[in-house]
Amino acid sequence: MAKTRRIMAENLKLVDVVIELLDARIPLSSRNPEIDTILKNKPRVIALNKSDLSDPARNDEWKEYFAGKGISVVFTNAITGLGIGELKGKLRELTRSKLQSAQTRGRLHRPVKTMVVGIPNVGKSAFINKIAGKASAVTGDRPGVTRAQQWVRVNPEIILMDTPGILWPKFEDKNTGLNLAFTGAIKDEIMDTTELAAKLMEVLADTYPEKIMERYKLDGVTGKTGFSLLEEAGKRRGCLISGGEVDMNRIAVILLDEFRGGKIGKITLELPPKEDQKQ
Repeated sequence: MAKTRRIMAENLKLVDVVIELLDARIPLSSRNPEIDTILKNKPRVIALNKSDLSDPARNDEWKEYFAGKGISVVFTNAITGLGIGELKGKLRELTRSKLQSAQTRGRLHRPVKTMVVGIPNVGKSAFINKIAGKASAVTGDRPGVTRAQQWVRVNPEIILMDTPGILWPKFEDKNTGLNLAFTGAIKDEIMDTTELAAKLMEVLADTYPEKIMERYKLDGVTGKTGFSLLEEAGKRRGCLISGGEVDMNRIAVILLDEFRGGKIGKITLELPPKEDQKQ
């Protein structure tokens, strides 16, 4: 983190506004807990990415939560481009006074300089590609920038640093790690897939019971463990091996894939902390 903070501090001096990219399904777990300290008073906008997969009602709650902290939120989808136009408008809005000041000093065509920060596997690369667009062009090194850092022109008004600092969150509790694993931010190869899927089933049984009952034709969820629900779903899907036993790994992979692809429904795994909300 010490090296990351140093690189971030150097990069922040070069930009006007920061785009903080989060997963709309897990806004807290996909957020570096030290980001407020790192960014300090630097203007920023939060892009809640993959918002097409998250619960619309929860989206509204998260927008209100961050608004209470004075941070604008835009809901985005890096695949379809949803929200990208609104985001560009927010960047201009947040830097209007600074650009007007530059104009008074004779810099009539001073572009907005921005960068994207976010943990790995939150969709940063796809997001940067979408906001930059197919016609983007590298504008070359600029004074004070290391040779590895280059700028991509988004449009005549906005340029984007294409090597943003990479941040990885501290796992302050096991739920953060689980949420990142559920959404695929942590590679499945280092997890016990069946155990992970059983835990996800347990979480969904508590938060969205009707969705998993409908998707997997379950008789009910009350009083059942995540493992038993996963086993029942496996039977319903015909994930059987010799002797009629359930192929638990197969149904586990199916559950995780269908959750991540939005086939179970629009789901958000986290609620805004009540103690932080405006009274």
